[in-house]
Amino acid sequence: TAGAEVVGAEWQNRRHPDPNWYVGKGKAEDLVHAKAETGFTMLITDDELSPNQQKALESVLGVKILDRSGLILDIFAQHARTHEGRLQVELAQMQYQLPRLTRLWTHLSRTGGGIGTRGPGETQLETDRRVIRTRIAKLKERVEAIRRQRETASRSRDRRLVPTVAIVGYTNAGKSSMLNALAGMDAARAEDRLFATLDPTSRAVKLGEGQSAIVTDTVGFIHKLPHQLVDAFRATLEEVNRADVLLEVVDVSDAHAREHRQTVQQVLDDLGAGGKPRLVVYNKADLLDPAAAGGEAPAPIVEGAVLVSAATGFGLDELRTGLSALLADLWEDVDVAIPYSEGELLSRVRERGTVDISYRGRDVRIKGRVTPALAGELRAAAEQWRNAARAS
Repeated sequence: TAGAEVVGAEWQNRRHPDPNWYVGKGKAEDLVHAKAETGFTMLITDDELSPNQQKALESVLGVKILDRSGLILDIFAQHARTHEGRLQVELAQMQYQLPRLTRLWTHLSRTGGGIGTRGPGETQLETDRRVIRTRIAKLKERVEAIRRQRETASRSRDRRLVPTVAIVGYTNAGKSSMLNALAGMDAARAEDRLFATLDPTSRAVKLGEGQSAIVTDTVGFIHKLPHQLVDAFRATLEEVNRADVLLEVVDVSDAHAREHRQTVQQVLDDLGAGGKPRLVVYNKADLLDPAAAGGEAPAPIVEGAVLVSAATGFGLDELRTGLSALLADLWEDVDVAIPYSEGELLSRVRERGTVDISYRGRDVRIKGRVTPALAGELRAAAEQWRNAARAS
């Protein structure tokens, strides 16, 4: 995904990473020998390094050191296609780079202009830090503007009273394929790679008789997701908080599916969305080996989950039924009377509710179950009608 060729791997069992070298001085010397044998030009670590650890390894190995957070940020940067995605990735990169400025970055100093960019007695390093802090502040302002735009769009959806579903899951679980399949599009259009989706994509999806929802694909989660990314993409991830329900997509063919679900739960908890109503769907059923244990999944499927293949369409009808039932559980009972003049509201109730409607002398009685937003509108209209009747 990142475009690098792996020529070797090293492991070390330690209770804690070495505070100076990360791997310990002895293992660092082993890496020097490995470099002589393989000629590797970059070392990637599976943890985030402190600036001092990164500097120490670079000095002894003489190659670029990229830690886990740096690698993920690099992949995000490659996949950011929209203006919104690029802004959020750049913000995360700047926040990551700020504490790691240890040498002259003249290209950064040019960003701030020419004469007068340095204060009295200011070193190049101080100038670079100041330039980055200024850029971070500007990026935060622009990302906040994006957040406000999304909030406005969300309120517009609420006014249309269409229920919303956010697709969440570990990266490369097939979330984009699932959205395409539910929307009747070609599931194969989704890319089979990590973090292929950085910008939320929303589509109208028909779930059942007269019922539809707005379903939004979101950025994939991963173990030890860099906190800089969570902060920078908060405007995007808020789509998860705004949704009525969550659709958690799990790669049923992955032996680490259980661990991936734990990671997803941790990120959702961090976002404050861990307790939202949720339907778990195990995707990629077509990749299960029928000859192995009767086609059983590498990890056990949780009770109430749906087994689906977005690629073949297997299980999609059951998934739509499950989503429809989950959304219906959120509906509220109503028994109200509104005037005939509320024809537009009555039309939406017929379209989006399960109700009995009886026409009386001066008003219309509505009894049944509707979405929470519709219930609020109906109660407000009924209250206004009662007040008008009393006044007359």
